[in-house]
Amino acid sequence: MFAKRILILIPHPDDEIAGCAAAIARARAEGARVFGAYLSQGCIPREDFWPWQRGAYQKRVARRMLEAEKAADFLGLNIVTKNVQRPARRIWRELKDVKVEVEASIRLCAPEVLWVPAFEGGNPDHDALNALASKSGLPVFEFSEYHLAGGRAHSNTFIAKRGGEITLALSPEEQKMKRAAFRLYESERGNVAGLRLTQEQFRPLPRYDYSKPPHEGKLWYERFQWAPFRPPRVDYTKSAEVAAAIADFLEARGERREAS
Repeated sequence: MFAKRILILIPHPDDEIAGCAAAIARARAEGARVFGAYLSQGCIPREDFWPWQRGAYQKRVARRMLEAEKAADFLGLNIVTKNVQRPARRIWRELKDVKVEVEASIRLCAPEVLWVPAFEGGNPDHDALNALASKSGLPVFEFSEYHLAGGRAHSNTFIAKRGGEITLALSPEEQKMKRAAFRLYESERGNVAGLRLTQEQFRPLPRYDYSKPPHEGKLWYERFQWAPFRPPRVDYTKSAEVAAAIADFLEARGERREAS
């Protein structure tokens, strides 16, 4: 996991804090060079905001990307890719283009290992990027961020053991550092407030059947879809749509991975 050269595939700026801030610090303390590929600018699409909010959209994007730069500097993360055009909620729809960006990032920094968000239903972009990483040809470790398995909110802990789990118990100093890192994403304060700061979990990427949702029942991003007036912060993507998009992408290359 703590190779000499690590590339983190970051779907949205702040995922590097939520999932692996302490792990980055530990890896660097052991002499690793850690790189980051930001594969979206993190803001939801302009058309998903309320009409009266859309005029300030570019200011929102610029703010989020400035926060990402400050976070990368704070963590000692070397940015190799920074896609400021792609909004959040688009990675799972644009896997062909994302694949090209990931391959370019790998060429730029020559990593020995990839870190990627877990396949756990926290966010459609996380799950799609996990599937893409599985075909990178490199060793991959996934890190848990958040999920709703069993109908309960969980953070930084996997849905179930699949083998090789690594739990990093965060020291008081690491917890303080992670809180400080979160504060750099002031624009996302409401979204990250509920995450735990006591541990981070990693494991070698298991074999998944990406044509199915990560767990039964509602996924994290589906939990508020009952709202009838479609507020911008609610993602109305259905898990079946994401699973079908991932399966189509992998099958187009004869690369679908079946569950072990």
